Amino acid sequence: MLCIHKKTLESAQQSDNHLLVQLKRNQPTLYDKMKQYTENIPANDTHCLHDSGKRNRIETRTASTWKIKEDKKNTHWADAFKTLILVHRQVDRFNTRKKNWVTSEETAYYLCDLKLSAEEVNKVVRDHWGIENRIHHVRDTRLNEDASRIRKNPSVFALLRSFVLNIFRFNKVENISLALYDNTLELDNILVYKGL
Repeated sequence: MLCIHKKTLESAQQSDNHLLVQLKRNQPTLYDKMKQYTENIPANDTHCLHDSGKRNRIETRTASTWKIKEDKKNTHWADAFKTLILVHRQVDRFNTRKKNWVTSEETAYYLCDLKLSAEEVNKVVRDHWGIENRIHHVRDTRLNEDASRIRKNPSVFALLRSFVLNIFRFNKVENISLALYDNTLELDNILVYKGL
């Protein structure tokens, strides 16, 4: 593993936390080894989760887990982790314009420093994407954080964005875009929010 990943793992262990790390193609050797490992050895546990009826979509998420065997501990990625995880997602979306279903599939690989069951993996990965969608996606798309050209003390503005989202969430604002629009038209609205 790269030294930065070792530092992250050590920091998590020292703070009594655990890691679930998604493996991406920017680490091709590790990604290929994990993919080959999951193809050659049968999974220890598999769990299927169905989610339907939300936003014209039906999602099937299948999680499979492999406990890393002691004889594989000599590989550089296996020293720190105990579970290999494969999550296969199939999403059927109803296209309201064309009146048909469109299917998309994706497979994601994870490493975890805990021994997790496939059912636990499905819950943890789902919770992670809930955080991603509620916080990071909103910051990127509605508050234009990725497009920011601020180079001097960007962390101050990141805190301000978080503050805005926290005030909206505290006041149970459902539509962040609409709230931002309304508040830019009438700045006095901001003073009405609870928690200021």
